[in-house]
Amino acid sequence: MTYSDIDLKKQAFIFELDNVLYPEKDYLLQVYYLFAGMIEYTELWDAKAMTSLMTETYKEHGHEAVFDALKQKFNIGEKYRRNFDDMLITSKLPLKLLLFQRMLELLQQIVVDRKKIFIVTNGNPQQQLNKIKQTEWNGLESYLTCYFADEINAKPEPHTINQLLADHNIERRHAVMIGITEADELCAQAAGIDFINSYRFM
Repeated sequence: MTYSDIDLKKQAFIFELDNVLYPEKDYLLQVYYLFAGMIEYTELWDAKAMTSLMTETYKEHGHEAVFDALKQKFNIGEKYRRNFDDMLITSKLPLKLLLFQRMLELLQQIVVDRKKIFIVTNGNPQQQLNKIKQTEWNGLESYLTCYFADEINAKPEPHTINQLLADHNIERRHAVMIGITEADELCAQAAGIDFINSYRFM
């Protein structure tokens, strides 16, 4: 799917952030690397081995299993869970987060067509803002308007979309949500706007 396949009447494009505009693993794996480095500095354990374990656990079992795997394998103290959680929210990454190429192209085409781009993202607002600030937007930053759904009501509840449409005087038939999760799709349905799964652009 490309931009030209989307209804020309659409004037507002609403995106989720994680795994829609960029791969979330690129953020998480860098945080794991930083956390392992911190533990190596304080406990003198092997950062490379810890990073490898965290990466493999993430791939096989997901992010929620990562700290417990590290705790079990290396006997990491529970006191470090707070550090881990804090670093997930505030870390300064070694490398910029890169957009999916097809999504970058889509955003650029939307801007050229003088239409509006919104990010409506679930999750900790401070963490999501941290990700946005460390993304390479290729000059698109000034065209983005961001809403942190958890500050209003997390998706799939439609309250944030309703607020966005009201704030910018956008008719529902002129808006489309591009997301990847069931929560995104249900939110679009509840808000009465069209939905496109971002996989269709990949």
